[in-house]
Amino acid sequence: MFRPTGFADLAGKRVGILGYGVEGRATHDRLVDVASSLVLVDDAVGRGPGVIQSSEGGLEALETCDVVLKSPGIPRRRYDVLELERRGVRVTSALNLWLHDTERARVVAVTGTKGKSTTTSLIAFFFECSDARALALGNLGQPPYDPALDTSVGWLALEVSSFQCVDIDVAPKTVVVTSLGSDHLDWHGSLDIYRNDKLSLTRATGEHETWVPDVLLFRELDEAGELGGAVHFVATDTSDLAEALGLLGQHNHTNVALALAVVSSLTQQSPDELRARIVERAATFVPLPGRLTLVAREMASGSTLRFVDDGLATTALPTIAALHVFSDDAVALIVGGLDRGVEYGELAETIRDRDAPTCVIAMGDAGRRIAGELRGNDTNVDVFVVESMFDAVYRARSFLAGAGVVLLSPAAPSFDRYENWLERSKDFARCIEETRP
Repeated sequence: MFRPTGFADLAGKRVGILGYGVEGRATHDRLVDVASSLVLVDDAVGRGPGVIQSSEGGLEALETCDVVLKSPGIPRRRYDVLELERRGVRVTSALNLWLHDTERARVVAVTGTKGKSTTTSLIAFFFECSDARALALGNLGQPPYDPALDTSVGWLALEVSSFQCVDIDVAPKTVVVTSLGSDHLDWHGSLDIYRNDKLSLTRATGEHETWVPDVLLFRELDEAGELGGAVHFVATDTSDLAEALGLLGQHNHTNVALALAVVSSLTQQSPDELRARIVERAATFVPLPGRLTLVAREMASGSTLRFVDDGLATTALPTIAALHVFSDDAVALIVGGLDRGVEYGELAETIRDRDAPTCVIAMGDAGRRIAGELRGNDTNVDVFVVESMFDAVYRARSFLAGAGVVLLSPAAPSFDRYENWLERSKDFARCIEETRP
């Protein structure tokens, strides 16, 4: 079977691109002048001229290719991917080929169930604070192999999803794992497979260092041989640096600690020296949207009502972390979306254990399942199931009566009714205005 180890190996080859979203189009642009021909296939209808729908001859077209580059959203163990490899067609990813081509000593790859986007942005910012050039790439920004992007100099902070980890067979010099919970079980198949796929990035070939939080879970994973590379355990940051950067929540102290440790090591600056530089420029750091972002504040009669967008919380773990941030506040929690079969028992327990007034407003199949977890137990939490974001925000306002936090932290993806998480967050912001008294 033909096994390319870089884009140059595809010169004169017939190459298939399976999945024609952002990554697929960037792959097309990277290869249009390299491959002899490109075969474009996508599951959706109407992706563009020349794109074959998967169910309308896509598999047959890809069988004619020398290699197929799969976009992250296509499950690695899906029947057509497995069938292509059974028939002798190599299936890999553009990100994997890019890593083979790139000076990997400059790449810091960040993965994790939660915190990877924030940690990637922190690493890039901390490099800049040390007067080094850096780009934030991957899920957070542009695909690094997009020919419109110059990655030839500077540090490259690369966010890597569990979807992408499984296709990577060569490690960057530096790998960061921010956390490990459960996510995308519909894609991976089970919790054990998800964790194995996620951690496979740390076990990819090539000399590298792996940086993880110093918590019991990662100590146990290391002892079990599930972490690869030279492993560094990083204690959480106990300063106020996260707050100075505008980041809420205890988990962000871990994200800051990981970024500080990695950049300090790579730039050979002491942590104290680097921290001082970061503090000087902290006000210029812009937290990412959809991650415990305060989007509106209303004040009346001495009371404050805050609206917080945590729309990128698509699993239970970040939603639990968000609830801990507001442990002393009355909270109206908006949850739900596409049901991927993840476990919600711990989330339900966290909600039931809150002392402050709490209501849960559920949407979609995942929301109904969370509501069921709560209603099936003795609880003082008010639970409502609604059909729209407008209804959710309206119900939240009614419950809080002008004082507390309306928290959009869905613990589920948005794809049941939105194009993506950003569209859901924009709908949340719009409904805040439309329901304003």
